[in-house]
Amino acid sequence: QVQLVESGGGLVQAGGSLRLSCRSSGRTFSDYAMGWFRQAPGQEREFVAAIKWSGSRIYYADSVKGRFTISRDNAKNTMYLQMNSLKPEDTAVYYCAGYSGSSYYPGLSPEYWGQGTQVTVSS
Repeated sequence: QVQLVESGGGLVQAGGSLRLSCRSSGRTFSDYAMGWFRQAPGQEREFVAAIKWSGSRIYYADSVKGRFTISRDNAKNTMYLQMNSLKPEDTAVYYCAGYSGSSYYPGLSPEYWGQGTQVTVSS
């Protein structure tokens, strides 16, 4: 069974940076695509970014393009989300997600979820 554990959340001022990590266990990490989602209070969970197993294809939500960078290190079973130029509207619980297959396409639903890590951006 796949287990996903996020870390790296916290409180940061607007304009600052944070790097989230997601460590995976229970399945060969390079077998599946990965992604990040977020959920703000009172809102639905939304897609942030996704990365193919090889890292060769990457997708971002328009709201984070140019500010966030998703990456993965298959040797370390870990995915990252570098978040720069953070805004108060980025405040949310960020979830790591794993897909059943090695590829990703827009709209695909994840198979696995982490427990989430809180990111709070103060103005």
